Amino acid sequence: MEIGFSEYEARAYLGLLKQHPATAYQAAKQSRLPSSKIYEVLSRLIDKGVVLETAQGGKKRYIPSPPTEFIEGYRGRMEKTLNSLRKELPQFGQDTDVSYIWNMTHYHDFLDKARRMTEACRETLLLSTWREELLPLKAILKKKERQGTQIAVVHFGQPDEQVGRMFVHPIENTIYAEKGGRGFVLVCDGREALMGTVMKDERVEGAWSKNRGFVTLAEDYVKHDIYIMKIVARFDDLLVGRFGANYHMLRDIYHDKEVDT
Repeated sequence: MEIGFSEYEARAYLGLLKQHPATAYQAAKQSRLPSSKIYEVLSRLIDKGVVLETAQGGKKRYIPSPPTEFIEGYRGRMEKTLNSLRKELPQFGQDTDVSYIWNMTHYHDFLDKARRMTEACRETLLLSTWREELLPLKAILKKKERQGTQIAVVHFGQPDEQVGRMFVHPIENTIYAEKGGRGFVLVCDGREALMGTVMKDERVEGAWSKNRGFVTLAEDYVKHDIYIMKIVARFDDLLVGRFGANYHMLRDIYHDKEVDT
């Protein structure tokens, strides 16, 4: 259904895969479709090129296109269509206003956007992420690093391996509790940014934009985290000695107390 089949068409094709050649009656029964609809559905599948009509024993019978052939044929048609659209659509209308901020709520769409952005980066890439969202990007990040892209990563939790210049955030559990999920920030070449929070059920509250203010906010967020982690790495013993058990109070932005123990 995601590639343009109606529910009835999808069910009829799957039914024919299970049993073929099949009469219209057999196809309807196998697919659990109303017999009054089956001829119309089969006709549309024939038009799509995924079902073949034959005559056997004086009766019309239907055969499905093999899955591999069906998939490759669809891929070829779709690539041809998309290549044509890529060339011709820019001729229509004006450029999209890049000041818009596009909201994103579906996890897979969010990750796909992150992949495309990462692939398009040329000079610099800033990333703040958790392991779950780093894994799908790791191969692309390594390729970009080999191509000379400067990469800086803030990683919450211990990473499996290094990608770019990596900074491990020391208080991932506190951050998760504060934000109610896994934070994600990606900035490519200082020109576009993707930000969001991934919830436990993989629901996302995120946004993408080329808006200058939005990009600067995302960029400064990652750079500030790296700046703080560099300081902590060099002066952690002094900070622990100064604040002791009250170390966490440094994150209390509404107060500026120093409590010695």
